[in-house]
Amino acid sequence: MTSFIPSRGRTTGAVVLTTAGLMALGLGAANAHVTVAPNSTTESGYAQLTFSVPNESETASTSSLEVQLPTEQPFTSVRVKPMEGWDAEVVTGELPEPITTPDGVTLTEAPLSVRWTAEEGSEIAPEQYQTFSISVGQLPDAGTTVMLPATQSYTDGEVVAWDQESVEGEAEPDTPAPSFVTTAAVEGEDAHGAAAPETDEATAEATSDASEATETAEPAEAAGAEQTASTSDDDSASAVGWIGLVAGLLGLIAGVVALIRTRRTA
Repeated sequence: MTSFIPSRGRTTGAVVLTTAGLMALGLGAANAHVTVAPNSTTESGYAQLTFSVPNESETASTSSLEVQLPTEQPFTSVRVKPMEGWDAEVVTGELPEPITTPDGVTLTEAPLSVRWTAEEGSEIAPEQYQTFSISVGQLPDAGTTVMLPATQSYTDGEVVAWDQESVEGEAEPDTPAPSFVTTAAVEGEDAHGAAAPETDEATAEATSDASEATETAEPAEAAGAEQTASTSDDDSASAVGWIGLVAGLLGLIAGVVALIRTRRTA
């Protein structure tokens, strides 16, 4: 029996250590970043960009979000989807240098950022997330990485800048900027309201308006689609996190039971 008890003790210790590791893995994987999910990436088109914003603070709430828009290839149209409890503002200003559009129009000003500010009681609380959507156009040429740095502010004064560039083949930075890559137009593809290169901006915006009207007419379906698109990254990270956490708790229970049995045997 003397040789058996230490063996049990080693087994229990191993279970506890494994449990701790699994719980650490689960909690680490549950962390998420500010991300963007476009409903279309077609060049020269229009797209709805949905930003998923998780609250990563354990004690404070997210009170504001500001997203910087491209200036080298600026959007000529930016519209904000209203959200109850949050004030939204499109900030327009002078570009670093004049830009000539494919249509031959020279731009000296363009939308530079979009800022959302929570009304009292509408902040994103700990262990919660929120989505923010804008409609933009026209998207730049295929193969362009559109970076949209975001600044997340908390009620305790903390500010997190999601502005680091992600490089393919390298480790993800600590605070990556939301981004996506544009794609080539496919013949016959409507691109969810995207404008074909030969379509003028007025027609493209009318198409975008029709798409938004369809979403209003079918709120349940649109909400489900938006939920799926905007939370895919968060859901996968959260799923891994919860699996690790549950596995860790089960391992902890097994370790306690083994310890109790060891003591009874002794």
